[in-house]
Amino acid sequence: MGLGDKISNAAEKASGTAKEKVGDATDNRDLQAEGQADKLSGSAKQAGENVKDAGKNFKDGI
Repeated sequence: MGLGDKISNAAEKASGTAKEKVGDATDNRDLQAEGQADKLSGSAKQAGENVKDAGKNFKDGI
């Protein structure tokens, strides 16, 4: 996984956490849901990149 992808995924997760906390503080359910979706999206992208890395590492090891 490239460094840019790692940074992008981490930023998306952090942004989602911030949105969720602001939504909690302001009792804004839409913002809470958007934050949760952003966190989930960042996590899913990270997992996909980890699978790609594992496949590449396996291929390189053969």
